[in-house]
Amino acid sequence: MTNNKIFILVVSIFMSIFSVFGQEKDSRPNIVLIMGDDIGFSDIGSFGGEIEIPNIDRLASEGMRFTTFYNMAKCSPTRSSLLTGLYTGGNGAVHLANLTKKSGYTTIMSGKEHFDNWVPEYCKAENAFDHSFSFWATTEYFLPPSGKFSEPYFLNGKQLDPSNIKHEVSPMYQTDFITDYALNWLDESIKGEDKPFFLYLPYHAAHYPLQARPEDIKKYRGKYKKGWDELRKERFNKMQKLGVIPKNTQLSPPEKDLNRKGKPFVLEYKEYYPWDDLSEEKKDSLDLEMAVYAAIVDRMDQNIGRVLKKLEEENKLENTIILFLVDNGSCPFFKNQITDVQPGPANSYWSLRTSWANLGNTPYRQYKQAGHEGGSHTPFIAYWPHKIKPNTITDQPAHVVDIAPTFLDILDMEYPETIEGYATEPLHGTSLIPIFEGKKREEPDYFISGVRNMRMFRSGDYKIVQMNGGTWELYNLKTDPTELNNIASSYPEKVKELDEKYKTSPLGRMDIKKRKSKKGNKK
Repeated sequence: MTNNKIFILVVSIFMSIFSVFGQEKDSRPNIVLIMGDDIGFSDIGSFGGEIEIPNIDRLASEGMRFTTFYNMAKCSPTRSSLLTGLYTGGNGAVHLANLTKKSGYTTIMSGKEHFDNWVPEYCKAENAFDHSFSFWATTEYFLPPSGKFSEPYFLNGKQLDPSNIKHEVSPMYQTDFITDYALNWLDESIKGEDKPFFLYLPYHAAHYPLQARPEDIKKYRGKYKKGWDELRKERFNKMQKLGVIPKNTQLSPPEKDLNRKGKPFVLEYKEYYPWDDLSEEKKDSLDLEMAVYAAIVDRMDQNIGRVLKKLEEENKLENTIILFLVDNGSCPFFKNQITDVQPGPANSYWSLRTSWANLGNTPYRQYKQAGHEGGSHTPFIAYWPHKIKPNTITDQPAHVVDIAPTFLDILDMEYPETIEGYATEPLHGTSLIPIFEGKKREEPDYFISGVRNMRMFRSGDYKIVQMNGGTWELYNLKTDPTELNNIASSYPEKVKELDEKYKTSPLGRMDIKKRKSKKGNKK
């Protein structure tokens, strides 16, 4: 063999090896995890709503919708469980960004961070992500007249003065500048090292206060004068046609008797009013309220569209998993702190009232914080080109604690044995990959949601749930998806069985410990 032929052979082998390794590296999918805030099950178009959100609906039509997906029914517990795969834990919890970073990913977060006290300090945004722009809990969308947000913003852990927040469009609007930061880091990652990325986008939308850009509000003005009663029926009919609710589902009636005083933990909602009993002036005011809410969701979708466009322009979308979910059901706690300003601008501070929240949670009962389906059961969409069959709907139930084990499967890695010097907490969920592949997953033994004294525990088709610390209610979700028939008195042995299971679960043990501690303090 001549020297030239040997040289060509060596180069050929080298290029083959390089190509193989390059393919392996490039084949690792990028991951985008997007979370909405206080958005009801039927507010999303592909789940029954009328709000114009073509980008989220695109993910649904080209991906998979889950008809039964549980969260923890409130902001901080949902985020804590989502990002660690634990119902509750402590030191030894592993953040999703810890997993992706260990697997060689660039990690980016831009948005709301809100954890329960048990989440370790090393899981905070500035410690878990390569790049982070974050804030804690509730804050305004526009910079308020005071010039200071109610909650500070942090760039990689350092507090930012509002005047130093970078934004592409003025006046600055939170949903937009959250995305600005994410896209800037995404651009750096794509044009820098050839590494896959994990982007976490937890939007504040559509949490109160009701503030939105005027052009977005204008799109929806007048569309809600039909009222919540008629719109609930319309959404329910659309949901039936879409196949996102079981065929035997009944539309729950409006919640009316909701002032339950004298209980350990009390949810009090404003009274329900039949729409037709309201004056035209009142209807117009309420139409504006819901139009601003729709505008907030619309603006979130526009920004999700910016992310999709970026991924397409960089030829990354085909190798990117996108997961969209919501932290809890719609929020019923009506607040209007500035009575002489209508919802919408920076100097207003409104929230949705109970009846609009009831529309968002169609066809289910109850709201944010509650373990009933209206609080704990929200949309989940999984998009993964060439892996998930487009426009599929699954009725297999799942939970936010299932996301962490799903990441492990996507990353093809073992769960670490230690983290920051602590033995790791065992994960509480199981992978969703079998469902993504169109297979039947072995259903977890149970799902838990709701805040303490509003807790739910589901095993199989049966579910026990509390309201305001009361006795367990029991529902068969197969025959009664909207929890209209409490069968606890007819099946006390089933209540006892589920109660015993709940008491041995991580959250059950924690609740019992807190209850005993509270009694001890009273003594």
